[in-house]
Amino acid sequence: MVTEPTGEFIRRRQVSGSTMATMRTVLDYAEAGVQVTDEPAVAGGGGSGPTPLQSVLGALCGCEAVTFRRTATEFDFIYERIDFEAACTIDIRGRSGDRSVRPHFQTVKLQGTVITEESQARLDELIEEVHARCPVMNLMKDAGVRLDLRWVAVAP
Repeated sequence: MVTEPTGEFIRRRQVSGSTMATMRTVLDYAEAGVQVTDEPAVAGGGGSGPTPLQSVLGALCGCEAVTFRRTATEFDFIYERIDFEAACTIDIRGRSGDRSVRPHFQTVKLQGTVITEESQARLDELIEEVHARCPVMNLMKDAGVRLDLRWVAVAP
């Protein structure tokens, strides 16, 4: 039996979704709004939104950004913005039923370009802490996804 954690430090988030027996899913994030995921036409979908895997990459970028902001505040690290590029590879045999192949990401490549006057060494120190704290990053690490992570400090 799985017991659910409790206590003052536990936060719960809820999403609901529905699909009309297609590749398209409408996701309701309550006060945050609605998002549609879909597959491209060549994969049997209608192309009306990002794929679920693209949404996971987007969640990684967003989670890294939030974790970076919080951690940068603690480290007194000043920056103007972060530009992200993210990509993944999957082996489609896994989602096609081959149980010997993982159906999720094989690799994820993430580059964060941080517009800042801070040094690359200071950014590297901050990023080590960001990656230790970021929930989505840690999900990927725990899943054994090969990660290619690059962070670059660029002067404004």
